Formats: sequence, C-alpha cells, structure tokens
Amino acid sequence: MGVTMRTVATVFGGSGFIGRHVVQRLARHGYVVRVGVRNTEAANALKPMGAVGQVVPLRAPVTSPDAVARAVDGAQVVVNLVGILAERQPGDFRHVMGEGAGTVARAAAAAGAAGLVHLSAIGADPASPSAYGRAKAEGEAAVLAAFPTATVLRPSVVFGPEDKFFNRFAAMARMLPCMPVIAGATRLQPVYVGDVADAVMAALAHPDAAGGTFELGGPQAFTFRELLAWIVAATGRHRRLVEVPAGLVQLQARLLERLPGKLLTRDQLLMLERDNVVTPGMPGLAELGVVPTPIDLVVPQYLRRFRADGGRRGPHSG
Repeated sequence: MGVTMRTVATVFGGSGFIGRHVVQRLARHGYVVRVGVRNTEAANALKPMGAVGQVVPLRAPVTSPDAVARAVDGAQVVVNLVGILAERQPGDFRHVMGEGAGTVARAAAAAGAAGLVHLSAIGADPASPSAYGRAKAEGEAAVLAAFPTATVLRPSVVFGPEDKFFNRFAAMARMLPCMPVIAGATRLQPVYVGDVADAVMAALAHPDAAGGTFELGGPQAFTFRELLAWIVAATGRHRRLVEVPAGLVQLQARLLERLPGKLLTRDQLLMLERDNVVTPGMPGLAELGVVPTPIDLVVPQYLRRFRADGGRRGPHSG
C-alpha cells in the first residue's frame, strides 16, 4: 500500500552506494525524501528519482546534532546508512558510526518519528579487534538506547555495479600478474545492494521488524580465496593466486593506508581475521520477505569491462 506525498522520510547517507537504491525505492513509494549528506552537490543526482521537489538534499552530517535535528523535523521515518571504511583522523569511526548513530536516533525520537532503520554490519562487536567493528557495535547500542523500536540491519559484504569489493579486485586482476591472497580462509556471504534496499523498505513496512536485528547475507558463503578465484575467472584473466605472508601483509597495509583512497588498512586486516557470514539462527532476509540474489546473476555483467576484450564477446567468452 502506498503512502501520501506528504509522508516524509529522512535518509542519512542517501548519496552513497546503498543510499541511492534506498532513496529510489522511497520515492517510488511516494515519500518526500530528505537526503541528509555532508555534500549536497553529490546528492543532486538523486533528484530525478522523484517528482519535482520530492527528493530534497540537505546538508546534515551526523556529527552535527543541530543539522540532524533540522533534517528529521516532521519526518515519519528515518534511515541511517552512514558508514566509513577507513579513518582520515584517529577516532573517525567512533565519531561517525558510534556517536553519530546515537545523534540520529535521539533526534528521530525527539521528532516523534514512527520508525527508524539503522544500517550496521556483520562484525559489529564491542569485543572486536577492529576499531570499525567496535564503533559499529557502539552505534547499535546508542541507537537502541535512544529508539528501542529501531530496526538494525547488519549486511555482509554488499555487491552491485558500483561496489568497492568486486570492482576493486577485478581491477587488480587486470593490472597484476598474479592475485595476492590475504586471509584466504575467511568466509564472506556477499549480499546484493538491491536486496539490502528491499530489506530497508520491508523493515519500515512491517511492524514485526520493530526492535529487531537482522543479519543480511546472500544465498551462498565463500572463502576469500574462492571469491578471488571466481573474480579471476569472471574477468578471464587466468591469474595465479599467491598467498601473502602475514608479516608482509602488515607492512603493505602500513604503506597503503597512507596513500589517497586507503586501498588497505591495518584495521581492515583485523576485520578479515573473522568470518563475515550470517550467524546461525539470526533472522535475516527471509524473515523480511526478501529472496537473496546470487552473485552469478549480477556480478558478471558489471565485471565484463575488466575482460581483455572489454566484454564485447559476452561474460562467458574465453
């Protein structure tokens, strides 16, 4: 059942990889969508997803309580998708994903919002060796303390045409003579970005999801080494997979995290020490009515450009 055009949804991080899919779905369902972002220019591309004036970018970084309060004023539902994979300054994880998550939840509660969906991650754990994992856990706790009926979604690695996982390793397969394998035995359960966005919509629509935590994974789990082999095959590059000693990995991370874009950080290595799969018995996509999409149906199409022929002969040509 649709909603009226006057129903307002505020989405923090709406210009990001997952956010664009969520904003599109909210607009399609008739919401007026306020997109809270740090850079409104980056969010202007979202405006055509709705009618004139339906998608409204606002400068509202989650580290600014006043801006967050203005962004949620009068909103019926709030979605927080804000996350960072690397710190520019020490403490950024906590400021953005811990304290910032609490700021959004408190503002949503004060504004009288009917629903709040908070995007966390599998691996959120106060005892995590990773600062990322600890900050995600801090954010979950702050959200539920301020807004007990919030729905928490924890996806595994998210894939889609603009992802930073399959695309990054496919680019490496194109450039390097062999593929370095780091933490090859760690298990991952990639989940499609469209399924994550559908899970957000389902959480907003179903009262039973209020106050629940859902772990989102695709239909199949892979070891990191298996995924790298799959990417090499999908791009037709026939690269040999080479295990990298742990000491050398740490040295490489120290160097790479100093470069623009931070291709690999020591904190990310700590995250890779633990499996990133759905916990047995935890509710997930099935409980939200979403059928998970396998990587085979989506990823080969957008990795075609990494093939030697640029994908002109199709995804399965040699």
